Amino acid sequence: MSNGTRPTVLLIEADTSLRRLIALGLEYRGMHVIEVSSAWNLPTLGTKKPDLLILDVDGAKGSDWTLIETAQAHPYLSTLPVVVLTWECPVAVGAASEEQNSLQGYTTCLTKPFDARALHTTIEALLVADSTNSTDSTAQEAARKQDILLMTQQATAAPSIWPLMTAAGLLLAFIGLMGVLAITALGLCIVLVSLLWWTLGTGGKKQAVALR
Repeated sequence: MSNGTRPTVLLIEADTSLRRLIALGLEYRGMHVIEVSSAWNLPTLGTKKPDLLILDVDGAKGSDWTLIETAQAHPYLSTLPVVVLTWECPVAVGAASEEQNSLQGYTTCLTKPFDARALHTTIEALLVADSTNSTDSTAQEAARKQDILLMTQQATAAPSIWPLMTAAGLLLAFIGLMGVLAITALGLCIVLVSLLWWTLGTGGKKQAVALR
């Protein structure tokens, strides 16, 4: 790895909050992250060659797929595995489009909004594959890339249902609690009415006896 035993990830993301969120998640998983706001302003990397590139191609005027070529024009980034973040990944229909040509090679596309776990799984799989493929033949490398792409599609196609189940459990607990509170309030009202009725009835009888 380029930073000791820690993989180095170059993150190019214009959205400050999203960039910081992704960086914190990767750093928590033991990765070194170089944060950049634009592919047009790449820093001087020096000897710190990244192991992977994350690039958001979406901007104020839509997706700019030329950013991939711009980033890969850097000598340190031309051979890196790339994770492209976008609202809409290109779909192969008829002849290959410019977007599809940009995604050819060792590049994976993740559609926003994405699950953070899917992003982490994709990155870790690409890093492992890239490290292994450095010692493989060309034919073996092509086969492993195909396996990584299939693994990524499975990870992004199966969103987690646990947040939904958690929300449903909280809703049921809230409904149950409100039911108990309603029954308790009804019981207290009955006790209060009974006490008032009993007290007023007893007082009326005492006054009747006194008048006699």
